Order: sequence, then C-alpha cells, then structure tokens
Amino acid sequence: MHKIWLIVQREYTTRVRKKSFIVMTLITPLLFAAFMIVPAWLATVSDGAETVMVLDESGLFADKLQDRENLKFVPLQGTLDQVKTVYKETDNTALLHIPDLDISDPEGITIYSKKNTSLQTQIRLENILEKEIENQRLIASGIERATLEKMKPDLNIAAVNLSAEGEKDNNAIVTSVAGIAGAVVIYFFIFLYGVQIMRGVIEEKTNRIVEVVISSVKPFQLMMGKIVGIAAVGLTQFLLWVVLSFVVVTGVQAAFGIKPAPTPIEQLAAGRVAATGEEEEQVEKQAADSDAARMMSDAMNAVANLNIPLILGCFLFYFLGGYLLYGSLFGAIGAAVDNETDTQQFMFPITIPLVISFIMSYTIILKNPDGPVAFWMSVIPFTSPIVMMVRVPFGVPAWELLLSMALLIAGFVFTTWLAGRIYRVGILMYGKKVNYKELSKWLFYRV
Repeated sequence: MHKIWLIVQREYTTRVRKKSFIVMTLITPLLFAAFMIVPAWLATVSDGAETVMVLDESGLFADKLQDRENLKFVPLQGTLDQVKTVYKETDNTALLHIPDLDISDPEGITIYSKKNTSLQTQIRLENILEKEIENQRLIASGIERATLEKMKPDLNIAAVNLSAEGEKDNNAIVTSVAGIAGAVVIYFFIFLYGVQIMRGVIEEKTNRIVEVVISSVKPFQLMMGKIVGIAAVGLTQFLLWVVLSFVVVTGVQAAFGIKPAPTPIEQLAAGRVAATGEEEEQVEKQAADSDAARMMSDAMNAVANLNIPLILGCFLFYFLGGYLLYGSLFGAIGAAVDNETDTQQFMFPITIPLVISFIMSYTIILKNPDGPVAFWMSVIPFTSPIVMMVRVPFGVPAWELLLSMALLIAGFVFTTWLAGRIYRVGILMYGKKVNYKELSKWLFYRV
C-alpha cells in the first residue's frame, strides 16, 4: 500500500505542476465566464433601429403599423415599381408590400430587401401583421379583444411529490437539469482523464521508463497508483474550475453591472410578448415578467426540495466509481499497444456503453426514469455512472441505489483484476500487434 501511495503522489505532483494543467485550470473558468456573460452583454448592445417602408394597397393597416422599439415604419404611396425605385435609393432595411387582400385569406404579402432579409425582421413583421389581421377578424365577428383576453385561462398545474417525508413541490425542468448536469460532467471526465491514463502508460512503455519502475514495484501497484493519482488530479481540477468560475462570473458581473443572461424559464415566459403596439406590448411584457417571476419561484422551491446532499454524494461516488472502472480498462489498453494509433480497435467496444448511456439519458430515461430500461441501465456497472446520476434527482428507491453502488464496486474490482492481468504482460511487450485472442491468453499467463 505504501508503494501505491508513492506512485499516487508522483502522478499527482508531476501532473499538477505541468504548464498545461495550470493553463487549462485558469483558462477554463474564463471561457465559462465568457459563455455566461457575453450573451448577457450582447443583449444590452443595441443593433440600431430598423426602418421598413410600407406600401399598403389593401388599406387594412392604415395607421395600424406603429413605431416600436428598434423598428420604424414609413408609409408610401404609388405603384409597386415606383416604390421599389424609391426604396433602392435609401438605406432602409426593407420594403413591405401589402396587396389588396381578403382578411379571410391573406396571401401575397411580400418583403423586398437589398440583401437577404434577416429571420428576426421577417418574424417580427409576420407577428405584427398576424396580430392586426386577427384584430380585423375579431371586429368583423363582433368580438372585442378585451373580451377574448378575459376568456383565456391562466392555468398553472402544480406538481407535488407524495414522498415518505411528506408533500414536496416538484419541477420536471429543475429535476431533469440537475440529473443531466451531473451525468454530463461524469461522461466527459471519464473520457478526459481515462485517455490521460492510457497515454501515460503508452509514453512510459515506449520510453522504457516502466522497466526501471517495475524493478521496485509490482505492475498492479503501478497501475493502481497511476489510476488513483490521475483521479485526484481530475477532482482537484474540477473543484478549482467550480470555485474559480463562480469567482470570475460574480466579479465581472459586479464590476460591469451586467445582469445574468435570462434563464430558459424566463425566456419561455418572455416568449409570450408579441410584436404589438407599445401599450399592448407593455401589458404583455408585464404579464410575461409576472409569469417569469412565478416560474422562477416554482423553480427555486423545487431546488430547495431536492435532496442536495444525496445528489452530491451520488455524484462523487459515481464520478469516482465510473472513472476507476473505465480508467483501469484504459490503462490496460495503453499497456497492450505500442502507440496511440493501435488503440482504436480496443477503445471502440469500451466506449460504446458510455455513449449509449449518454444518449439514452436524453430520451427514454427522461421520459420514464422509473421504467425497466432506466432500471437495468442504472444497475449495470458500465452504464450506471451516467444513468443513475440522471435518475437520482427524480427519486430512486434505496434498494436500487444500494444495488447499483454494490454492482459498480464489484464491476470496478473485476475490471481492475482484468486490467491487471493484461497490464502485467503487456507493459513489457514491444513490437507485437495484439488482438483480442492474444489478450485472452495474457489473462492466464504466469508472470
């Protein structure tokens, strides 16, 4: 055990002192901060007002197209050819042609522009015209819009969990995000640091350094020390990323007075604001803000009702368990080959379970987190680090969680034994192309 600890220290200290580790540890929080702050900053930067010239031959929109934020209308008279000539001599954004049309079948409206019309401009104009046509239809039907708005229900279905601890508020979005976030981190870290183990073994093997090292320690001790040491490096870097990202994002927002970018819940509520007149737009913005506040309140209640200690504990367990299970296999691959190009045939079958579990987390598992597919994938060691992490925020029976953990530990022990049998032979073998048949023979060699 003492020798394994020495190897762990060596792997840890040599890697955290590397310039690449220091640079990535410092740059990643800055990139994350930019990802969080730049969209919010860009949202505050005005693109300038767009000016749209309008030729309304129908007369339905006379005095109806009012200027609004970043969008101005210039009504014109004359034929279409005459208006086109006038438009070409200006720097205006577009020319909107509304022919003589029937509100029951409004066809033939066209937008002319010198360049390709932006999607935002087209959608805004479509919303404005649709709103006004809808008003014309309501008037023709003898229905007032105020009456129609009063008839629209503001429905909010409360989701409540009937757990053993009592009734708790539930929010499917918050629960799904909590599970997916943990699964994504585990997925990428297994690949990132598993590949580091494989490359480290290949480098030591090709440089013949390993021949000197195993004169003092057993191959199994060397492999375990390398796996645990790199795991410690991964945890250190992850914790530093979390802390530094929080500090950088908070500091930049406070220094420049930038508000955080709107959350998906706020964007969903804000999406209710249509491109209408200023007074109606203000009313709908207030309604959207109210909906956003209610949604955020529901989300915060749902977060408060999540079992955060359990989620964090499971994240730490499956983070380490999944890494150790796959890390031992990556180490065995590194010992079996002489260069990185020969690793593809062995990496493919190992990474398939990870990729499948990652994909399934977004489909069947989120649709039915308690279904048979989710259950079996959350107890099989090769898929449980991803799938069970997604299921934990939804609530998993204790016996399923314990069974999954026990099988993951057993899977790690088995893969470590398997990798150790391959590692002890392959680490000293050079210049030989290895296949699966050869690997199976190594399991029974006596060294």
